[in-house]
Amino acid sequence: MSDHTPAPDQLAAGAPDETVERALRAGLDAFELNDADLALLDRDGSDLDDAEPTGPLPVVAVVGRPNVGKSTLVNRIIGRREAVVEDVPGVTRDRVAYPAEWAGRDFTLVDTGGWSIDATGIHLRVAEQAEIAVELADVVLFVVDAVVGATDDDEAVVRLLRKSGKPVVLVANKVDDQRIEADAAALWNLGLGQPWPVSALHGRGSGDALDALLDVLPEFSEVGDNYRTGGPRRVALIGRPNVGKSSMLNKLAGTERVVVDNVAGTTRDPVDELIDLGGKTWRFVDTAGIRRRVHQTRGADFYASLRTQTALEKAEVAVVLIDASEPIAEQDIRVIQQVIDAGRALVVAYNKWDLLDEERRHYLEREIERELVQIPWAPRVNVAARTGRHMDKLVPALETALDSWDSRIPTARLNAFLGEVVAAHPHPVRGGKQPRILFATQAGTRPPRFVLFSSGFIEAGYRRFLERRLREEFGFEGTPIEMSVRVREKRKR
Repeated sequence: MSDHTPAPDQLAAGAPDETVERALRAGLDAFELNDADLALLDRDGSDLDDAEPTGPLPVVAVVGRPNVGKSTLVNRIIGRREAVVEDVPGVTRDRVAYPAEWAGRDFTLVDTGGWSIDATGIHLRVAEQAEIAVELADVVLFVVDAVVGATDDDEAVVRLLRKSGKPVVLVANKVDDQRIEADAAALWNLGLGQPWPVSALHGRGSGDALDALLDVLPEFSEVGDNYRTGGPRRVALIGRPNVGKSSMLNKLAGTERVVVDNVAGTTRDPVDELIDLGGKTWRFVDTAGIRRRVHQTRGADFYASLRTQTALEKAEVAVVLIDASEPIAEQDIRVIQQVIDAGRALVVAYNKWDLLDEERRHYLEREIERELVQIPWAPRVNVAARTGRHMDKLVPALETALDSWDSRIPTARLNAFLGEVVAAHPHPVRGGKQPRILFATQAGTRPPRFVLFSSGFIEAGYRRFLERRLREEFGFEGTPIEMSVRVREKRKR
């Protein structure tokens, strides 16, 4: 909004939505916009459904032994310091996924802990996670310390990568100047093709390595099934071990389709089932294990997390089952967060409702208010998978969540609404400055993604306020909302 553009409250006072949008868009001319900004603004939102990808983003796993600079490289690629970096081996323990982009191509980047052949204890779990990351990736960035050279652990990773059959881009890290490039060239001996000399710390050579990555990156992820336009909607049944996922699938299918046992982690093989519910056919994905058997004797929690991620790769909406007869556990919260992070629609089903007495129901409501405060927008159904009670309520909840996941707000309507909100509740003044929202547009659906152009940094608390108001006005029941801010400076006169 330029100095000559009317304030939002002036614009919103009885003016048609289109007038508000034109005035705000004109005000953007006073700010520095790049080509990506202009391309986003040129889209009026009517092409969002056509522009959506027909499958999940490709997945790139960053693997290597401890302390070779994987997290530093991840930070370099995503353009911000998010992955934890310390000069201590083994700081990264879990697989952590980040959205990334290079040369106009979007992909998911997965940081992993260091892989070691003699790992024990927690370090063995780290190695397992790295193996899983390879299994669930389309392309692998294999990072080797060029200064140290190839070690026995590196050779072991090479064998793992060859067995996986996945495309590999070999990154020779810590090549901070030309003197070390000869050391990097010695990594040809690993037999993985050209080693790309990179200094993740300083950025040297990272662009060439990423260009090589794009050469082998598929358009869509091939580790999860692509969305099938016009086909059955894909539903993942997920939850911590032994909450009744397989019992629910059996009840929905009307047959003993899946082995049910009180031993956590009974499900091992992928189980997809076409089920007719509410006059529609749905594809239910029971939370099953991956194809390869990786140290299968250990870790129910580990496998639960893994199966959840695998199911989410294939799904559009997730039904998170929670055992209502027990206190809500930290792992329940982690599963819900996985759904949000994956950008999938969400329904929460409180199972074993038939086992609850009045006292337990009272305490459950208090637990929901306290532990699940971040998802008041998620549809809730109370079910008993064993008896089939209230299963008919699942379909309306699924349809509501998917409709929200697919929904789009016209740009003119969005800006008229935000103009009213900002006029009534402007961003707090910080350091003598008050950032203004200049313009907003919906950049995508599945889930709804909004981009705000602003004159300064928008605090996380104010973003949450805007998200809450968007939900109050437009619904979005059952879907996460992604909101990003592009801060743009005024043009120098």
